[in-house]
Amino acid sequence: MIRVLNVISDTNIGGAGRVILNYLRYSDRDRFETWAALPRGSLLKPPLEEAGAQVIEVEGMADRSYHREDVKGLQALMGERRPDLVHTHGCLSGRIAAKRCGLPAVYSRHSAFPVPAKLKYPPGRWVNKFVNEHYADRIIAVSPATRDNLIEGGISPRKITVVMNGAAPVPRTGQEEQAALKRELSIPEGHTVFGILARLEDYKGHLDLLEAVLRLKERGREDFTVLAAGTGPFEGTLAQAVRQAGAEDRMKLLGFRSDVPALLNILDVQLNCSYGTEATSMALLEGMSLGLPTIASDYGGNPYVVEDGGTGLLFPSRNAAALAEAMERLMDRPEERKALGARARTVYEERFTGQVFARNTEKIYLDILKGAK
Repeated sequence: MIRVLNVISDTNIGGAGRVILNYLRYSDRDRFETWAALPRGSLLKPPLEEAGAQVIEVEGMADRSYHREDVKGLQALMGERRPDLVHTHGCLSGRIAAKRCGLPAVYSRHSAFPVPAKLKYPPGRWVNKFVNEHYADRIIAVSPATRDNLIEGGISPRKITVVMNGAAPVPRTGQEEQAALKRELSIPEGHTVFGILARLEDYKGHLDLLEAVLRLKERGREDFTVLAAGTGPFEGTLAQAVRQAGAEDRMKLLGFRSDVPALLNILDVQLNCSYGTEATSMALLEGMSLGLPTIASDYGGNPYVVEDGGTGLLFPSRNAAALAEAMERLMDRPEERKALGARARTVYEERFTGQVFARNTEKIYLDILKGAK
């Protein structure tokens, strides 16, 4: 049995956590045992345990990549438990600890963002290259955009393998359940329902979406509702902006929801408005499994997931006018929504299932362990 220790510093259930959860659904449990080191109190603990992972809570580490005390704690944990391989999800402390313990390490980069100038040129480029290559035997990029991002920062392409995220299919709910949820959320009959399921950070583009909503209202469009589910540091700022704009009737902030599958089932169109760190959106893949069309920004990994005019519509990031146009287009064209959604379901089944993702991830594990012998 190969014991893999995942190290993740998230206190909320974000994209990286959902990647691990989806892996667990399709992992080869005859060959791999999954452990997870989490900060104490992380919301990931219950679902990971339910999915079959052995969870180890550690002090510190909460929502930070590196701290020397975190390295010490993780080093002690790894020295005691002796996993066969360490898989870190953005947590540099975990990679350093693995190196000190002589354990092979995989690093998954779950984001793509503009490379700052200090990492494009020496000496910052050299430091970035050393840290990422020295403390990881292999780097998994979750999209081609992420791979390009890493290479731009000085990391050798030989260290990087692209493994596109995969998602478990979202179960369909019945019409009565959907109608009940719409009543609970006060969604009027006949409204086109848009949804954005994302952590509330400024770069997720919620303010651009609010501007698009206001543009539609100015045109007299009252036949739509936008649902925004998620929590994060931008929550207060966004709530205040929606209130001040008087848009609470069209853009509903739902906060943390444990019923994400049920929410996806009442959407007509899913949205992604990111202009920073977007690689392969798990939320988009889950929506595609239900046959949902997508309106997404052209940032990062989105163009590798969404076929413009095939599975959805792409708009230039930070362009609220273009976003509003795309939303109105799909409001007025239900048959196009249906065709885009059907193609989205097909593409999901061909490229983005959890089975494909799990096998590709385990192949990397085996390759690294073979090389470590």
